[in-house]
Amino acid sequence: MARIPFDEHARFVRSLLAPLGARPTERVSLQHALGRITASPVESAIDLPPFRNSQMDGVAVRAADVAGAPVDLPVAGESAAAPGTPAALAAGTAMRIMTGAPVPEGADAVVPVEDTEPVGDGSARVRVLRGRDAGEYVREAGSDLRAGADVLPAGIRLESRHLAAAAASGRTELLVRERLRVAVVSTGSELVEPGAELGPGELPDANGVALRAAVAAAGAVVVHAGRVRDDVARLRAELDAAVDAGAELILTSGGISQGAYEVVRELIEPNGGWVGSVAMQPGGPQATGIHRGVPLIAFPGNPVSAQLSFALFVAPSLRAIAGLPAAPTERMPLAGPVRSIAGRRQFLRGRRTADGLAEPVGGPGSHLVAALAASELLIVIPDDAEAVAAGELVDTVFL
Repeated sequence: MARIPFDEHARFVRSLLAPLGARPTERVSLQHALGRITASPVESAIDLPPFRNSQMDGVAVRAADVAGAPVDLPVAGESAAAPGTPAALAAGTAMRIMTGAPVPEGADAVVPVEDTEPVGDGSARVRVLRGRDAGEYVREAGSDLRAGADVLPAGIRLESRHLAAAAASGRTELLVRERLRVAVVSTGSELVEPGAELGPGELPDANGVALRAAVAAAGAVVVHAGRVRDDVARLRAELDAAVDAGAELILTSGGISQGAYEVVRELIEPNGGWVGSVAMQPGGPQATGIHRGVPLIAFPGNPVSAQLSFALFVAPSLRAIAGLPAAPTERMPLAGPVRSIAGRRQFLRGRRTADGLAEPVGGPGSHLVAALAASELLIVIPDDAEAVAAGELVDTVFL
């Protein structure tokens, strides 16, 4: 069977996914916003901070009253980090104040507690050992951000620090991009749930776990996940269930090679699907089709091949749809010589050494899941290369 070029298949997959790129927006609560992509800038509803408050535990004073420190001042009261407004501070007095507590009207500086000492029992008078200029250790209202200013930009993936800023700015909901809805289906009578006791010829379903995680990392959401034996009728029912669950894209693994029991091939080829081989290693067998109007992209069953196929063909489009940046790429010198097969683009698993070299991890086999787990990047060996010498520059794609 003739192998189609890697770039040709990549272009076709992009074209298949392109209509899914126009995403609507939706509002979600802060507790459901982690990992989502902001669809518009988020404006602060309030000043940050919303009132003048103390940066330190200490005493609030008028700077002019402590200019000649050390000086003893009567204690006029206390301002705690609690609801309410403290009484105004009269000239020639001090007020004990806690971090984050409102600074009383009349005070224009805070003296940290380490620059004070008690006089007598400390309840009625305080000695200020060091003077402070007006404004020192006072956080003015709006000094971080004014109400109406953007606290978050559009197009960022929300992390905990972003949610903290949104909550502090008075927001309870955020406008985000709707996530692409994806189904993941593993095929193979030999597959069982990871952790189950293995019988003869059985294997844990690593692809189901890996592809679901990869979909989420690329900014989409899995709305259906399944595993089917090598039975065309069962596979058709599983794909129907995926469509009924609202999937806009179906990803399958296994069932597209040249042997018997290739159920994905048997299902999609009669309906106009393409099943063939791409000039790459690993991951040669690939397939595409449409099931009840939903694009279907089928990967090989070998776990490394499936994961690399997703990373190379599908993840770029999913990340773009979600509004995420593309995976980083870099050219770097090869740590040691490698051999390849002319006519196939090879993707070696590797890592960057301390001195900036691309070093292969493990061999080229599509079953070496431990080597993939120990890798951080793919080393791209060009289609026409039979050998690449140590020190030659190669393209890499970070995983």
